[in-house]
Amino acid sequence: MKVLVTGASGYLGGRLCHALLRHGHSVRAFVRGTSDLSSLSNLSDGVALELAYGDVTDYPSLLAACSGCQVVFHAAALVEPWLPDPSKFVSVNVGGLKNVLQAYKETDTIEKIIYTSSFFALGSTDGYTADESQIHSAKFFCTEYEKSKAIADKIALEAAKEGVPIVAVYPGVIYGPGKVTAGNVVARLIVERFNGRLPGYIGNGNERFSFSHVDDVVEGHISCLDKGKTGERYLLTGENASFMDVFDMAATITNTKKPYFNIPLFLINVYGWVSVLFSRITGKLPLISPPTVRVLGHQWAYSCEKAKRELEYKPRSLREGLEEVLPWLKNLGDIKY
Repeated sequence: MKVLVTGASGYLGGRLCHALLRHGHSVRAFVRGTSDLSSLSNLSDGVALELAYGDVTDYPSLLAACSGCQVVFHAAALVEPWLPDPSKFVSVNVGGLKNVLQAYKETDTIEKIIYTSSFFALGSTDGYTADESQIHSAKFFCTEYEKSKAIADKIALEAAKEGVPIVAVYPGVIYGPGKVTAGNVVARLIVERFNGRLPGYIGNGNERFSFSHVDDVVEGHISCLDKGKTGERYLLTGENASFMDVFDMAATITNTKKPYFNIPLFLINVYGWVSVLFSRITGKLPLISPPTVRVLGHQWAYSCEKAKRELEYKPRSLREGLEEVLPWLKNLGDIKY
């Protein structure tokens, strides 16, 4: 089967491309001319990976890339908690999906669109665990990224009602080996923790996130090819835990000391504002920003039971995932223990 993967140079997209090749599919990777292609290779197990250059915000290049493809994995997204120009979230995350939907209408070969949304698109879950029935209230957004994904989610749902063969998947906090980017926040925080730049727990540890190993998320995407029902939503989440749990597990696995104290969110918020100020001067995006702190003040717990039933989704435990991630970071030289 000929498939197109948008966002193919990203953390998730790169691993998705190689997994699709291993499953025997013909893969066209849609990348920008300025993209870092280190997560991609022209060969994967001896099978050629086709590169198509363009941008999801540039409709002609996207339409050309869709030509001859039966399935589009739309994984392209701008994943950052903060940007100096927030309009970019809308142009990429909303405008990109609109362009994919328009390309479907103008391309005769596309049989299914598998759209990578985000748990943020469903909204926070303070005090409960949500499933696919939750729709974002749109009353408050912690980040511009969250807002853009919620808007795009409604567009995807409306397209499904109109008969577009689209399947939406909602990963949790994705972590695992691969690029240490904004899309791999767990790895970034572990690096900060083990290098002494994050000496304590973040906040009081009451927050909850649903942690998804990148390879489990990839297999969930691929399962949607045959098992995903058009018009349906699937949470590709995992174990619900706090970053306090992540740091404690990391300390246990590596036989190192756990943090001794909690860093209050208001102090992290001050640090976030200072980081944003320096970002405007240096041009380097901050790890922590005020929108990040707003996210940490809520819970984001979800159930993936539907994906387990219908997609045979098999998420590993957080400890299993960390037992892989920590040695990987050590081998890279990013952490020592």
